[in-house]
Amino acid sequence: MATKKKTTPRKKSAAKKAPARAKRTATGRTAPKGKAPAKAKAPARKKTTGKGTTPLRPKKKLKLPAAPQQKTGPEEKPEAQALARRMARLLIDKKALDVVILDVRGMTSYADYIVIASGESDRQVSAMAENVQVQLKQGDAPERALGTEGVDTGQWVLLDYGEVVAHLFLADLRAHYDLEGLWADAAREKVS
Repeated sequence: MATKKKTTPRKKSAAKKAPARAKRTATGRTAPKGKAPAKAKAPARKKTTGKGTTPLRPKKKLKLPAAPQQKTGPEEKPEAQALARRMARLLIDKKALDVVILDVRGMTSYADYIVIASGESDRQVSAMAENVQVQLKQGDAPERALGTEGVDTGQWVLLDYGEVVAHLFLADLRAHYDLEGLWADAAREKVS
């Protein structure tokens, strides 16, 4: 009869074990001792569209530089506005019709205000222009025109005072040229 061999459990030897192999992480680096290796990131989920698949990636929030503050409107020029109103009063003194001040600041480079008025005859238009020129030369702050046109004919007179330009018309010509229509977007102040 066969005899069975008795097996005895082996005793662990006191010999040193070989160090365990360092495990590599998903990035290819070895994990530091005493810490478990980091889990590999799951691949990005794919969003299906009609044309194909594109990976979903989290959007980064970009910080944009602060926008420079912009002015809300054109620069205020009280001297030019006062000059335009003074011209309008001088035109009314000579019985001008339909005196209008157009605020064209920021719309044109040659003037800030345009004064438009009409007269019933060429002599009246010339007299209105002459009154404005004479009265503005007098006073505490005399103003001189940079240029004038049409004073001799009296049909359409242009007075250029830099920031303020005056157009004085015969009534028929004013309707024909329709400067108010050209500056329809401009703020207007009706004086008479």
